Amino acid sequence: MSNWPDTRILDLLGIDLPIIQAPMAGATTAAMVIAACQAGALGSMPAATLSIEQLREALTTIRHANARPINVNFFCHQPPEADEARDRRWKALLEPYYRELGADFEAPPPVSDRAPFNDAACRVVEEFRPEVVSFHFGLPETSLLDRVKATGARVLSSATTVEEAVWLEQHGCDAIIAMGSEAGGHRGLFLSDDLNTQIGLFALLPQIVDAVKVPVIAAGGVGDARGIVAAFALGASAVQIGTAYLFTPEATVSASHHRALRHAQASETALTNLFTGRPARGIVNRVMRELGAINPAAPAFPRAGGALMPLKAKDEAGFSNLWSGQALRLGKDMTTYDLTRELAEQTLAKLK
Repeated sequence: MSNWPDTRILDLLGIDLPIIQAPMAGATTAAMVIAACQAGALGSMPAATLSIEQLREALTTIRHANARPINVNFFCHQPPEADEARDRRWKALLEPYYRELGADFEAPPPVSDRAPFNDAACRVVEEFRPEVVSFHFGLPETSLLDRVKATGARVLSSATTVEEAVWLEQHGCDAIIAMGSEAGGHRGLFLSDDLNTQIGLFALLPQIVDAVKVPVIAAGGVGDARGIVAAFALGASAVQIGTAYLFTPEATVSASHHRALRHAQASETALTNLFTGRPARGIVNRVMRELGAINPAAPAFPRAGGALMPLKAKDEAGFSNLWSGQALRLGKDMTTYDLTRELAEQTLAKLK
């Protein structure tokens, strides 16, 4: 396919289509990444919830099946200081649910962990040399970023404000993902934790395009060809799509998540900090309704999730994170390959 109005991302990343399959921790599989790449997009493997051994295994599988460029995505947050008093208050708030569901309140809560990018992860990058390395929550420390760049990888990161986009460009990003508030999963905010700074994609995108010189990738609420065309009209060089890929057979989602994606309305998603301690968009469920989607008692990221795990085991629909963006009603039950090709073909038809 050719005739794209902006080929900077295609040239920069060495891909055929200006589409990035979003890295969705817990839902993205090696099979999804391979299929997205085979369709001409940039397949993205999330590393945040994988051990080093699991990441190496996934990348080995992807590299054996695919010679096209791939993206590996990492979180680069600062692990919080231990705050046992806050942890106890949080678990005490959940005690009525433990009693109702028959979960063991006295047992130590499981550890909820999402590892930030570190030396061990960087060694995997140096071993597998992915063509693209992307980050969430800013960028890693300079010494690690320099090592990533030394492999030849292009570096991407998410910006939820114009200020974050400028900061990312100044600190070495080759392209910036403009993440509108419609997007599912964790907000990429890192310069401020004020949710009032979070705005929709079509307000955010042109302002970031005007503020930086590097190419900009649109993310958030893009679920079909109409959204891709609109993103190009506002200056994007590509789009990153997540929720639409949750409907594919290559996605790993729970039975409850599967049902919610197919029945929830667009108005039934909200930003919540209950499941990890950081704001993330998901489909509203029982615990979000009853405790409030944003609750100040939730421990800092990623510690909040541990106390919820025993409840999730008893009532998955009511106590698990059902990540989704606001464009979920645009989702179709299609394979990753077919979805990617259809998005590209329909977009080019609209651009003629």
